[in-house]
Amino acid sequence: MSSVSSNRALFLKAAEDLRSNDKQWQAYEAAGHCVLLAGPGSGKTKTLTVKLARMLSEDVDEPRGIACITYNNECARELESRLETLGIAPGGRVFIGTVHSFSLTQILLPYAKVAGLGLPDEFKVATRQEARAALAAAHAQVIGGPENPQNWDMRLGRHRRRFLNRELPEWRTLDPELTELVEAYEAELRARRLIDFDDMPLLAVRALAANEWLRTAMVAKYPILAVDEYQDLGRALHGMVMGLCFSAGMRLFAVGDIDQSIYGFTGATPELLRRLSERDDVETVRLGLNYRCGSRIVSASEYALGENRGYKAPDGAHEGTIYFHPCTGGHAGHARYLVEELISEIRERRPGTNLGEIAVLYPAAFLGDEVANAAAKHGYSVIRTDGNALYPRGSRLMRWLEQCAMWCCGGWRSGRPRLSRVVSEGARLFHETIIDEDERLTFQRDVTAALWDRRDETLSLSDWLAALRDEIIRPRVDLARSLADELGILNDFLNRIGPDGDVDDFPLGEFAGIGSGLDRLNLSTLHSAKGREFDVVILFGVDEGRLPRNNATENDVREARRLFYVGFTRARHEIHLVYAQHNPSRFVTEVQERLEGE
Repeated sequence: MSSVSSNRALFLKAAEDLRSNDKQWQAYEAAGHCVLLAGPGSGKTKTLTVKLARMLSEDVDEPRGIACITYNNECARELESRLETLGIAPGGRVFIGTVHSFSLTQILLPYAKVAGLGLPDEFKVATRQEARAALAAAHAQVIGGPENPQNWDMRLGRHRRRFLNRELPEWRTLDPELTELVEAYEAELRARRLIDFDDMPLLAVRALAANEWLRTAMVAKYPILAVDEYQDLGRALHGMVMGLCFSAGMRLFAVGDIDQSIYGFTGATPELLRRLSERDDVETVRLGLNYRCGSRIVSASEYALGENRGYKAPDGAHEGTIYFHPCTGGHAGHARYLVEELISEIRERRPGTNLGEIAVLYPAAFLGDEVANAAAKHGYSVIRTDGNALYPRGSRLMRWLEQCAMWCCGGWRSGRPRLSRVVSEGARLFHETIIDEDERLTFQRDVTAALWDRRDETLSLSDWLAALRDEIIRPRVDLARSLADELGILNDFLNRIGPDGDVDDFPLGEFAGIGSGLDRLNLSTLHSAKGREFDVVILFGVDEGRLPRNNATENDVREARRLFYVGFTRARHEIHLVYAQHNPSRFVTEVQERLEGE
């Protein structure tokens, strides 16, 4: 059987699992523009994956392909993994990545010069330090004074993302000082031959709007555009969709949920998804079953959201349970209770539950410090996904190194992960330096040799990472235009576990365990937990003044409620709400009162 026939057989078999759900099947069968409105646990990733496989097989002739834009690298990895089970390897005809990655690799790097964007030749992506230095110089020029220039960073970002079209009068009149600061900051970047993170989609949408030939070229390469988590991707992505899909002829398959829009501070605008779903030339499908959460958690989640969406658990689903834990004292005491009593009760009630199946979610990273400290004193290992983690979980390089470590610590025997997968993920990471088959073979040989000689879980992590940095990573980062910040993250981590760092060095096997989860308590901010699921979820620190925060605007309260809803719907079997006894969040009180009134 040919590989094409084999791949087709795989996705057709997977498609049969969608047939029993009328709405999933409707989305699978949609032939034109389609928006899939998918609530928590509704099977949207499975639907999207099988739909992508079908469109690639039946609707797109080689060598043309499909682009799939996701919110973050975690989402991209999940889609890649699922597509691989259907016989579709990322790369080649399939682009899967963030809107920033799409903008940089598919538009700016190949076309910036001819698109008339005025970027310096051989521009690079600014590191965090370089961006801070450019802002400091612009601030001194425009604002002056002794304040920290970085205090302007968030306002500056919001202002830039708000105006896709700077020809509008409002660009000059709404906040002239801020506009002047933006222009000075961007001029500083260009003088240093740099663009920054926000530049990527903003420049890409500008290039597409100004150049019909570029829109034609993108449609020729990718006749279909898929977008996951549409509600989180902001105005620049929406501008691209409008131009490519509703003017230039690219077909759209978008997936999202307005109720899970929680990134307003990065420019997410859920209203854009609502408008898109209401277009006459778009087929809109709403998934109504929640396969993840127990039936009682599904019904209570609508109380958490404060809206009746009609979500249901499938027939025969487990019930699920909601527990309320009012606590006295401060957060440190609440964390001790969680670690010393609550987790023990959970494991006694659910024999066989390991720590990796339990997540503690909280509104702010400092609350995670309290839980981490209590866990350490109790002898529990943790894995953190917040701003105080050992390193950013969104780092593509660090996640790849976790995969390398897992291979060195037994994966070479078990095939989990396979070496071919480790090499292919690394090749995508360093794609700028791997421009032909000879380079790919050299990379494969170098990675294989480096890992084969270090298959020992007792090795010092510091020594192992330093060796891979010097042999594999640094030579390639030096040749790339977009990876300097990733190397900076690795160096920062090495400094932390070095002799003068704040964290003791630990064995390679422990680092490999971070990658696989194992028996570690999951600690995460509510924002970082989006898209994940656990058997048991503990919402910690859900107090009034924290969720929502004090002096919140009406929009802030709405987004805080959606954030609470996202945390609530991560749980399969049990959801625990831990809060100050005399200061529960209004959202906790509403859920409790609604449940008591049933």
